[in-house]
Amino acid sequence: MTKQTFLQGTLILIFAGMITRFLGFINRIVVARIMGEEGVGLYNMALPTLFLIYTLSQFGLPLAISKRVAEAEAHGDKRKIKQILVISLTITGTLSIFYTVGMIMFAPVVANTLLTDDRTLYPLLAISPMVPISAISSVIRGYFQGRQNMKPQSYAQVIEQIVRISCVAFLVNLFLPYGIEFAAAGAMISVIIGELCSLLFMLYMFKTKKRIKLRGKVFEYIQSGKNTLKELMSIALPSTGSRLVGSISNFLEPILVSQSLAIAGIQTAVATKQYGELTGYALPLLFLPTFITHSLAIALVPNISEADARNNRKLIHYRIHQAIRISFASGAIATIVLTLYAAPILSFMYDSANASRFLVLMAPFFLLLYIQFPLNAALQALDYAKPAMWNSIISTSVKFVLLIVLATNEEFGIMGAALAMSVGVVLGTVLHLATLIKVIGFKIPWIDIIKMVALLGISWLVGDRLKYIFIGFETQLPIFMLLLVTMTVIYIALLFVLKFITKDELEQLPFLKRFF
Repeated sequence: MTKQTFLQGTLILIFAGMITRFLGFINRIVVARIMGEEGVGLYNMALPTLFLIYTLSQFGLPLAISKRVAEAEAHGDKRKIKQILVISLTITGTLSIFYTVGMIMFAPVVANTLLTDDRTLYPLLAISPMVPISAISSVIRGYFQGRQNMKPQSYAQVIEQIVRISCVAFLVNLFLPYGIEFAAAGAMISVIIGELCSLLFMLYMFKTKKRIKLRGKVFEYIQSGKNTLKELMSIALPSTGSRLVGSISNFLEPILVSQSLAIAGIQTAVATKQYGELTGYALPLLFLPTFITHSLAIALVPNISEADARNNRKLIHYRIHQAIRISFASGAIATIVLTLYAAPILSFMYDSANASRFLVLMAPFFLLLYIQFPLNAALQALDYAKPAMWNSIISTSVKFVLLIVLATNEEFGIMGAALAMSVGVVLGTVLHLATLIKVIGFKIPWIDIIKMVALLGISWLVGDRLKYIFIGFETQLPIFMLLLVTMTVIYIALLFVLKFITKDELEQLPFLKRFF
């Protein structure tokens, strides 16, 4: 099996993430233009329920698998790797079936009572078969991550998006004549088809790349796997707690927003439309850079786990520092672009700039979200999953309190929800960083903080000046694209000048090595 270095694995995931995000945006644009803001609102109100069930069925095992497989790989223990897989597949397979049945049974209650819009019933029912598919896929993905081979899941992500975008327009248009709720269900079905094709590819790659046979002595491995189960649970339980907090947060968010806006005197249809603008238009753009930081986090877990197994503390600190530096660099450009050019971006993409107010408010706060992913991954890899869970609980609780207080106030309304989300992001990142400082003595050098401020300040001035040079960028797409290209080139030059990207890191990439 091909094993990549930290940067090689990260780069593979980044390229795959870039492609899938691009295809994902095409998918969202298609859905938004066909179904409109109200249809997008229904779609996004149903998704958090899926993510909650998805988290419960996974039981935090993908991260635990990645860490424990990396440790077993460091010691060359193939039997342990097989035992990890057998136990994980047994747990996730059983839980996914149980929760899928529960999701179907309680869908009417969720739609009618909690989400206050009975039209969400059809998307909820349509998405339920995805739970077992995604659960099995996550175990195989965790296995490949632990072996530090990021290619299979990268290819699978691209395949999933290609299949999904190939199906979504047809299915949405097919069901739209029956009502917008059926169109949202059609969009959900396209997600299932894409995920199924992704799983089939992952299973094929596992069969061709594996060095172990799963079918032999399965019950023996389960019976003798008590210690392995404990090791998995030591990561899985607190990891589930953290993910559960996030999933419950996503599940409760549309409920609290809709109920709070109702208290503020906003009608259901208007509230659904506003929530669609926030979650369907603004948040996807704010989460766009996370394909880079998420890739870093995935590659970071097995890398730090292996270093921890070898007691290499210097490498652990270096990897965390490296991940923060790259995450900030990838997020800063997005923050500046989304803040300065919110209206034209939304107009060109969705033919509506109504969500620009959310981007201008939230983008500066979300810069800290991009750093949060690798910080959380580092805590998980170092067996500090429990403190990470409590950090998530605290930040989410504060977010919900603020959301209720602000969104129920008619002067804030939906903007109160946006502000509460931003505060939750900032608090979560600060708590993760404080935990790392406490448990391993991690520090960000002052020179790096100065570089971060300089990068933001100079890039902001450049971006603001470019608005006066490229006249007509607000209405003419070619001019706007030229502006963004110019901004990107200048920003990349700044990254090298300020040494956010070093020569040593470039030398680790095979296709650039010959130039150094």
